[in-house]
Amino acid sequence: MSQAARFNVTKLLPLIEDIRERLSGVTIEALGWRVFLDRYDRPGMLVYLDPPYDGTEHFYGRDAFVREDFVAIAERLQRMRGRFILSINDHPAVRAIFDGFAIEAVSTTYTAARAGASRVGELIITPLERG
Repeated sequence: MSQAARFNVTKLLPLIEDIRERLSGVTIEALGWRVFLDRYDRPGMLVYLDPPYDGTEHFYGRDAFVREDFVAIAERLQRMRGRFILSINDHPAVRAIFDGFAIEAVSTTYTAARAGASRVGELIITPLERG
């Protein structure tokens, strides 16, 4: 028994027009974090960083991201002219590396794992408020 398609071709053109308008001022680039920050860091800018979680660096390919990159990110963020939000797993080594920043611990649920949903600790790292 065949079923009618859920795709409605008559709604496609308005949808594409809406997407075109929303993305008209957007630039999409594939850059490493260093190049991106060097190119776009400026006052008034907000950057969200989501590096590999501590202990998962090898998931991204050999030498694509190494443990020392966490230290390099922290050093570069100290020089940020704009603002940033960085999220990463809660681990003592991560807390030590980002000690000079505001760190907020949160609990979240990971649902993408094959083992099912699990509660984990995550850190939200931002610049310290300048007084």
